[in-house]
Amino acid sequence: MVDLLGPENEKDPMGLYERLRAEHGPVAPIVLDGGIPAWLLLGYRENLEVSRTPSRFSRDSRHWHAWKDGGIGADSPLLPVVGWQPMCTFADGDEHERLRAALTESMGRFDRRGIRRHVTRFTHQLVNDFCADGGAEMVTAFAQQLPMLVLTQLLGMPDEYGPRLVEATRDLMKGTETALRSDAYVTDALKGLVDRRRAEPGEDLASWLLAHPSGLTEEEVVQHLRLVLLTGNETTTNLMANTLRMVLTDPRFRASLAGGHMTLPDAIEHVLWNEPPLTVVPGRWATGDTELGGQRIKAGDMLLLGLAAGNVDPAIRPDIAAPMYGNRSHLAFSGGPHECPGQDIGRAITDTAIDTLLLRLPDLRLAVDESELTWLSSWISRHLVELPVEFMPRRPEPDIMDLPVEALLSPRQRVPSISEEAPGPVPSGTEGPEAAAPGRVPWWVALWRWLLGRPSGAAPEGSAPKGSAAR
Repeated sequence: MVDLLGPENEKDPMGLYERLRAEHGPVAPIVLDGGIPAWLLLGYRENLEVSRTPSRFSRDSRHWHAWKDGGIGADSPLLPVVGWQPMCTFADGDEHERLRAALTESMGRFDRRGIRRHVTRFTHQLVNDFCADGGAEMVTAFAQQLPMLVLTQLLGMPDEYGPRLVEATRDLMKGTETALRSDAYVTDALKGLVDRRRAEPGEDLASWLLAHPSGLTEEEVVQHLRLVLLTGNETTTNLMANTLRMVLTDPRFRASLAGGHMTLPDAIEHVLWNEPPLTVVPGRWATGDTELGGQRIKAGDMLLLGLAAGNVDPAIRPDIAAPMYGNRSHLAFSGGPHECPGQDIGRAITDTAIDTLLLRLPDLRLAVDESELTWLSSWISRHLVELPVEFMPRRPEPDIMDLPVEALLSPRQRVPSISEEAPGPVPSGTEGPEAAAPGRVPWWVALWRWLLGRPSGAAPEGSAPKGSAAR
């Protein structure tokens, strides 16, 4: 059987899924680390059936026969992801409702406009770090940095934790030999945060979970913060990188964005269909002997939700090239009672960050041929290694951070809620009254500077003339 942690999956996971679909149908047998057997769901309908029927397919990994039989060692790299922990993703029924309510209601207290303000400020800060160079590598300099900067703010952690947490969270999600050590670092950092917030509560997720009437234990608070940190960072990083790559490389995307036929939120949904941030989500465990997709599933068997494979199931997408703009019926955030509770926050971070980036650098373009881009795949995700770009060099704008925060938002982003869809196109720098000329600060920044009696911030010498097209 195919090893999902093996070289074939690392090289071409989508190709592997199609080979398995051709050989086994919508449910395929695979093995994991140490030869542990499992089932990979490749069909759209099968993914939904399993995620929506917890009575047959539990989220509690203690049902796993490999767990009961001692087949999973204490040093298994799978443990940080599938080992039972006291949080809502490993519970069903009343216990799931108690823990899920604490998480969703606490997350619901976030000021949605405040999240966009955090994203916009951090985007400007990151752009200031490389805008004078005329080029940057956008995965490591942007997509991997921004989500964790925002999440540490939401959780209540100091900014300096961000860089190390980025490295540790990605490592433990990959299931490498150092995954357990990385997991210990993340858990210890969150335990320290909970201790501080118990003594000095603030306006953050850690404080709200501690005070929630569901009565979470300290360990439950730590594990739910860990859940938000891990899934929020990995999924949003991949979504940002994939969306930015498609905006830069697919002429249909850039032309539609510039011409007003498609908004950036529409583009994000298209990416969620074709390149979901997590390709596979572990897991579900059969509560009894059953049948699924023509396969006999035994009690205690492990099933993996194949989100990427299900999204391209020929049974529901016979024409894979057909646009999926605005269609949210994909599997990118799973489904059923365990559907991702933070998906709209991930969309808002991606939408706001890329919108702000294109306002600052409207002439942004890919610096290499698209064929030179490479990916790395683990058993649960696939991410872009590098995304080198180039643009006309600009002076950093450190005083842009002194402006009122609403002035930093693009006109399209000045909406009352992250759940509202923006009605207009993203400014691309190619046309329209809101397009910013390369080498010049956006009009909304210049206006605030004029009101505050500051210099207008004209472009440095050598800047491209107004109207340079973005590719």
